[in-house]
Order: sequence, then C-alpha cells, then structure tokens
Amino acid sequence: MLNALSVVGKDIGSVKLACSGAGAAGIACLDMLVALGLEPRNITVADRKGVVYAGRAEDMDDNKARYARDTSARTLADIVAGADIFLGLSAAGVLKPEMVATMAEDPIILALANPTPEILPEAARAARADCVIATGRSDYPNQVNNALCFPYIFRGALDVGATTINEPMKLACVHAIAELARKEASDVAAAAYGGEAMSFGRDYLIPQPFDPRLLVQLAPAVARAAMESGVATRPIADLVAYREKLSQFVFRTGLVMKPVFDRARGDVQRVVYAEGEEENVLRAVQSVVDEGLARPILIGRPAVIETRIQRAGLRLQAGRDFDLTNIDDDPRFADYWQHYLARNERRGVTPSMAKAIVRSRATVIASIMVDRGEADAMICGTVGRFHSKLKHVLSVIPPDSGACSPAAMTAVANDKGVFFFVDTHVQNDPTAQQIADAALQAGYRLRLFGITPKVALLSHSNFGSHDSRSAQKMREALAIIRDRSPRMEVEGEMHADAALDEGIRERIFPNSLLKGRANLFVLPNLDAANIAYNMVRVMTDGVAIGPILMGVSKPAHVLTPASTVRRIVNMTALAAVEAQIRAQMGERFGAG
Repeated sequence: MLNALSVVGKDIGSVKLACSGAGAAGIACLDMLVALGLEPRNITVADRKGVVYAGRAEDMDDNKARYARDTSARTLADIVAGADIFLGLSAAGVLKPEMVATMAEDPIILALANPTPEILPEAARAARADCVIATGRSDYPNQVNNALCFPYIFRGALDVGATTINEPMKLACVHAIAELARKEASDVAAAAYGGEAMSFGRDYLIPQPFDPRLLVQLAPAVARAAMESGVATRPIADLVAYREKLSQFVFRTGLVMKPVFDRARGDVQRVVYAEGEEENVLRAVQSVVDEGLARPILIGRPAVIETRIQRAGLRLQAGRDFDLTNIDDDPRFADYWQHYLARNERRGVTPSMAKAIVRSRATVIASIMVDRGEADAMICGTVGRFHSKLKHVLSVIPPDSGACSPAAMTAVANDKGVFFFVDTHVQNDPTAQQIADAALQAGYRLRLFGITPKVALLSHSNFGSHDSRSAQKMREALAIIRDRSPRMEVEGEMHADAALDEGIRERIFPNSLLKGRANLFVLPNLDAANIAYNMVRVMTDGVAIGPILMGVSKPAHVLTPASTVRRIVNMTALAAVEAQIRAQMGERFGAG
C-alpha cells in the first residue's frame, strides 16, 4: 500500500478506501492501514450483508462496529464510487468493471480473494488503464503472499525471544518489505520469474516470495522493533553481525567469505570490471556498492551502461557509485596503446596492432589500468572464452616473482564444507614444479579465508602403488612442497577417498602427515581438476567460488560465463583483499 501510494503520488492521510470483506483478515488489514496513517473516517466497509453503517444491527460485532460509518451508502458500488483504494478480502468477482470505472484517478486495487480475486487484472485495466492492481496470484504482477512476511516475523521474534508479536514488530516488517521493493529485484527472483528485469513501479510494488534478501532485510527489522518495544527477552547486541549471520543462510558462501568481506571493507580498493555493460556485472556492482566492498570502475559505453542500469532497476549512478572508462572515447587511449606496445613489442606486436587491440579489447584495457596503478584489481571473463581472456591479461600483467606459471583454484561450498581444487582452468599438463608452485600459492590463499590448508595430492596411485609418469610427478611435487614449506600439512600421492577419509588413510598408510579430511585437492592435470570440480559442484548442489587466478603479479581474476552475481561479488572481495595485501607485502605476497 505504501509503495502503491508513492507510485501514484497520493498521501495515505487523505485517501479514501472502500473495503469488501469484514472478516478477521479484512479487519486486521484495516487496523494495519490505520496504524500506517490511513484515517479511519476515510474507510468504508461492505460485507455480505451490505455496507457496515452506523446503527446496523444485522451480523455486527465489536470489530465491525469500529468501522461503521454514518453514511447513506448501502452497496459495494456505492462506496467504491470516488474511492482511491479498493481492498478486497471477500469473494471472486464482486468488484465489477463498471465499479472500477467510478473510482478516483489512478485507483489502487488490492483484489486479494483466492484463488480467484474480486476482479482479474485484465478486466480492471480494461475498465481503467490508470489503475494499479495487486492480487494474491503468482501469475500476475504484485503478488500479495503471506510467505513475504510470516517466516521472517517469526524468525526475528524467536531470535530475540520475543514474548509476543506486537504492532511495532508488524509495522517494522511492513516498512522493511516496502523498502526492499524500492531496491532492484534480485537476480534470483528475476530468474524465478522468467529472467524479466523488474524495477519499482506499477508492476513491481512488492518483492517476490523467491527474493533471497527477505530474510536478511525483514528479520533484523522485526528483531530491532521487538527490542525497542520491550518484548525481547534475549536482545541482540550487534544487529550488523546478526544480519551477516542470516546472510549465511541465504548465500552458502557467506560463512567462508565473511573474513574476506570484513577485510575488504576495512580498506576500500578500486576494482575494474572489463565487462561493465553486462547485467550480471551491474547487479554485482550494486551489491558491491551496497556492502562497501570496493570502489567499482566499469569499462563500457556510457549510454549502454546507463540504459542497462535503468532496465534492471538498479540504483547505481556514475560518479557517485562507480567510475567509468569509456571504451569508445577515453583521453588515455594514446597512453594505453603505448603501454601495451611496450609490453609486447618483442612479441611481434606493431604500433598499429597495439592501437587496434587496445581499442577493441576491454580485458586489455582493464589489465593496463591495473598495471599502471589506475585500478587496484580487475575482474573479467563473464563473457567469452577463459583462455582468450587469460591471454590478454598475461600480455600486460607480468608473472609473480618466483612463480613458475599461472594457475587457477576453484572452491565448492556445499553442505559438507568448502573444498578447493587446483588447477581447474589453466595448466593442461603441469610439471611437478608447477604443481608444487600452484599448491603453495593455493595454500596461502586458503589462509585469507581463515582456513588452515590440508593438502592432498591426488592420483590413481595410492602412496606408491603405481609407478606411472603421473604418479611419479605427484610424488616429486610432494617433495618440492615439503622442501619449500616444511610446516604445510600435505600428503600424497593418494586416491580421493583416502584424502577425504582419515580412516582409510590410517589403514593403508598409518604414517601419513595429513590429519583429518583434506580441503585442498591438487590434481595431476587440467582434465582431472576441471572434471572433479564440476562433478562435485553439480552432484552436491554446491556453489562455486572462483576461478581464483594465481601466479600473476597484480590482482587479476578471469571468471567464466557461468558466473552468478554472487560469485562476481565474492571474487570482487577476494581481488580487493589481494590488492590490500600486495600493497603491504609487495613481492613477498604468497611466498611459501
């Protein structure tokens, strides 16, 4: 109701409401509207016996009597005429098109009878094209659904040990729902409704029941109201921490990402997005801005970015929320192509080639910005092929000091925990030295999550049971790792079941230095790593974090087209934290 009034530009204190239905639901809704500011004198009610008027004796009770008015109106049609709002909690079809035609300008119609409303939206709009309508049905816009509030009211109430659910708690829930609808629709909710981009307006007044942000937005609002109204027996001291805890139920990566998010917020870094025109990137950037994780820089065409921000209903504004690099007209173009040429002139690149590549490759521009210090980190790869993007990054950003070659690690968060896989995207058939180097860099990054790495070098061989080339390679990698990092908890070569089950290891290799379940799995080649990671992710309904690119000297991460909004947000935080640490440690980043 609050949002509908905002859309049509009317004040809740002056509108007139006609209500059909005076049962428990109808009276409860009217009481809530009065609490929100609707004047009782502007409410007229009709039930199955006609208008509830002052002096009526038939089928009356104390609740109805509160809404009895001194009026000559006796039918629903009488009270609908001139009304700004129709509230229906009664029966199918009772609101006729000819009644709608008599309502005030920009009428608001809340036809909530189920399964068939008091009037269908198409009939209401045929009678009045200017109407704003909501129903209880999911096949029309603006579905009013109990699932939007009940679970979250109960959650907030239970978490603070509320002795009752009082009016302040209900009002807090209403205001939180209204506030959430004014934000952009989440990507999860949009996908559930056919991928349609929705923004606040006549057809999007209420968040959808699938919106994952409802828990995080509503429960804390209810909890706060319970505490402020004195009915909470277990007050929550830190509502920010409470909100973060709730987010872990919504986003399964929330727990593992929390220390990364906290650190990212502590020293905000500039993160440039090569695919700044993509909707998933823009939605991610909105979350990055809302959560204070980084200062975004978008590469793209300004007009296209602005159009897509508006189409997705986002609240982003260039300059205020993000900086913009115009791929078609940036005054630094000459500096950029010369920078690229300096990096590649001994790789067969000519000045004309450098100009053409920089003009047409957003990934190259992002890499140059990071290499020149105009951005602290970069994200790319949401469009296009991974290896093409990686090639562009490596053509500009030098390798890490001491790193053999780049490698990628990808994590899977599922109901059993968080598991990391190396190398899922880069090295086809790495050497023992490259495997060891990737394992050491991966172990260092696990510590950014607050996780102690437990490393398993996987193979078809189990502690020397086979002497194939790949088994020997993994044994050699183990020796290199132990020489370079004696304190790392690492074991191999071994089967995957032995890595996951300490009992199996104890039976076949009781002297293993790896204790408990491994969490970092290093595989002998790209095929094995990519297959293992994807099978675990899909078969366990897991959520991916990554790919996390390692072995380059600046924070640069190449994602994949399958990346969700949340994955982009997570990788932004990781890139920002890596930038912080590199600024502090320089070449010592990731060393041993």
